[in-house]
Amino acid sequence: MVVTGEAHGEAVLGQIPELDAEDLVLEPEPKDSAAAIGLAAAILHARDLAAGRTASQGTIMGSFAADHVIAPVPIFQDAVGQAVATAATGKIVTIGIKPTHPSTAFGYIRTGETYQVADAPDAHHVVEFVEKPGDQIAQEYVASGDYLWNAGMFVAPVSLLLDHLAAAEPELHAGLTEISAAWGTARQEETLARIWPTLPKTSIDYAVAEPAADAGDVAVIPGNFTWDDVGDFAAIARLNPAAQQENMTVLGKKPRVYSEDSSGVVVSETQRVVALIGVKDIVVVDTEDALLVTTTDHAQSVKQAVEALKEKGDSDVL
Repeated sequence: MVVTGEAHGEAVLGQIPELDAEDLVLEPEPKDSAAAIGLAAAILHARDLAAGRTASQGTIMGSFAADHVIAPVPIFQDAVGQAVATAATGKIVTIGIKPTHPSTAFGYIRTGETYQVADAPDAHHVVEFVEKPGDQIAQEYVASGDYLWNAGMFVAPVSLLLDHLAAAEPELHAGLTEISAAWGTARQEETLARIWPTLPKTSIDYAVAEPAADAGDVAVIPGNFTWDDVGDFAAIARLNPAAQQENMTVLGKKPRVYSEDSSGVVVSETQRVVALIGVKDIVVVDTEDALLVTTTDHAQSVKQAVEALKEKGDSDVL
């Protein structure tokens, strides 16, 4: 099952032609991760109920963002297998990433005691989820060995996930339940169009993971694979070493870039010449109707600029 925005539906079917139509869930507008993941869970739960499956027999669902780059695949698959075995004991399970450095760009998971589960030797209880820290706190987290990066990967029985969603976000749960009841029927499009705009906008961490952890219902499997969430243009540079020209990563069909004593990333979709002299860790994205200039340290803040442009009515360039 794929949940994505309406604009991406055709591209998804092009990449996954075997995907059934009822398993492609197109959001009319972005409502953050709780609505997206919650709707998938609600649809799967409705199918369980229709098939007469009890909660203990119901679907265990894994949710994974499409823009994560992970390797090697067998180690990732082992972590997912352990997460499924742990979820089958009645837990919401997250797969945390062992930090490679004290990053301030990610939330963290504080791990607790080992959780004894057959077929899941690496399972631990989760003490709490914590917000993105400052530099000093991030260093302390990594040095302690008790914290993992929160990669937003969750594996859970759909009934348990929905129970926590109902407790923390009853309005969101009610709306998703109504949409899922109409899914696959003649009422699907009308119900989705009517209910979706009214849903609260919140993340799965706030709506489910954090309150579930407080209730002792969350476990974690540490991920020993390499992981990049491609969250900014600095990540694009890391993932495209072949595009590097000295200290500058240059991407585009026919980029015209001059660089002297500079480093960073240039993404060019025009035939304009981009000349960089004496600037370090710069990010330049040049398109026909907009120009973005920032630094690799501030690349995560692009989302704020997008929101500000929306508020000003300049959505034609987004």
